[in-house]
Amino acid sequence: MISAGTIGMPLHFGKVPNFLSERMGRMGDAIIESILDNYGKSEVLTRMSDPNWFQAFGAVTGMHWNSSGVTAVLLGALKRRMNKKAHETGLYILGGKGKAGYSTEKHIGRIAETLSLPGPELSKSSRLTKRVDNNAVQDGFDLYQSYFILSDEGEWAAMTQGMNKKTRRARRYHWHSPTVRSFGSEPHSGIMGLEDQKVLNLVDREAETLRNNMVELTQEKPAEIVKAIRGSDLPDRHDVRKEDINMSRLASVLDLAYNRDIENFEELVDLHGVGPRTLKALAMASEVIHGDATRFDDPARFSFAVGGKDGRPHPIDTKAYDETVEMLQASVDKSRMGDRDKSSALKRLHKMAVNGETKGSPIDFLQDLIDQEWNHAESSDGKTFMGNVVKGLTRKIMDTQNPVLYGKKDND
Repeated sequence: MISAGTIGMPLHFGKVPNFLSERMGRMGDAIIESILDNYGKSEVLTRMSDPNWFQAFGAVTGMHWNSSGVTAVLLGALKRRMNKKAHETGLYILGGKGKAGYSTEKHIGRIAETLSLPGPELSKSSRLTKRVDNNAVQDGFDLYQSYFILSDEGEWAAMTQGMNKKTRRARRYHWHSPTVRSFGSEPHSGIMGLEDQKVLNLVDREAETLRNNMVELTQEKPAEIVKAIRGSDLPDRHDVRKEDINMSRLASVLDLAYNRDIENFEELVDLHGVGPRTLKALAMASEVIHGDATRFDDPARFSFAVGGKDGRPHPIDTKAYDETVEMLQASVDKSRMGDRDKSSALKRLHKMAVNGETKGSPIDFLQDLIDQEWNHAESSDGKTFMGNVVKGLTRKIMDTQNPVLYGKKDND
């Protein structure tokens, strides 16, 4: 089993503005198509089953870095776009929140019949992922959304998400069909949740004794309480801090973008002249496409790609966002026609950023970077969920988020 780890997510409410949800769909679509083009369908499903990668994926598309809402917003946007061309890509995104999740099995049946896949078996898998997560993993989180991502070859990934209204936390559960040997013993590819919460996980391999003595379990406190596999917690606050990110990795991307080292590389001529903020976003998007699984333990870092809808770490730069999407889509379109130069350039961009991480530990530049990006947003039509940034006002309002939402000061 792939053990992807545990991450705590604050339970966020509210609606994502149209200017962002439409862009998230376009960028997310381009990133998924690029992964398809470079690595194939199975790799898309593998990445979708990695909780850390998915959170970074959401952050690079402009969703708030630690938001639980990324599941519904990003998968909803992708579902609307990708299902229209599923006959070309071979990937179907099914399910959703509430009623949309209830119709998953019916949709699986229709697709399976068209593609000659084992419909009853796939429907059962979808059903059992929800039952296991809601009943066998007794962690205090009630499921309220579920997704099933199916390939035309019968491979699948699944995500379910639960909420705990009392603690205002969410937990997301990830599955991947190649890792599921039994729905009764360690079926998950990863569970994202509150890392210090005790969980009675009846499908853990170590809980076989517990499963064999269910009657006794109802009469006494279980002796074996299972904690999630790898501890990493997204905190109950909105701001991004130094401890949330890998500073060397962020510094390397900024060095590429602002010091223009890229101009010295002839093989990256397609990227010469690209503005620094677009280049920064492209480098981070290329990491989501080409980076290995070890690079997504700090999803907050990816919020510096285009910014975040809640103004953290800074407002969204729509100009850099649109240019990034345009270049990502162009690389996919050209690659389909046999011209892989742009696609290869993005891969080399990621490698250059990785190589730059060996320059040593950078000085503490994070607050200067955030201030610089806020100043740019105030003079260049940056956006948050409230709309266009108003100089001197929007940032003051955003600075009240921690005490209003969590009863904490920004430096707590």
